[in-house]
Amino acid sequence: MFGQMDLLLIGGIVILLFGPKKLPDLMKGLGSGLKEFKKASSEFEEEVKKPIVSYEKKEESDKKS
Repeated sequence: MFGQMDLLLIGGIVILLFGPKKLPDLMKGLGSGLKEFKKASSEFEEEVKKPIVSYEKKEESDKKS
């Protein structure tokens, strides 16, 4: 996807734009955002799978009857 030089260049630009003092806060915010995104996506996936699992269980019980 990205080469090592590309990542270094992007990192250098980020340091120039935000400065080394604000970089930890920026990364902390990015980490929090990613954590929330993963949580929301796993909750969404769980909500989507619930009806599928219940439907499959119903089908299995109907086959046994």
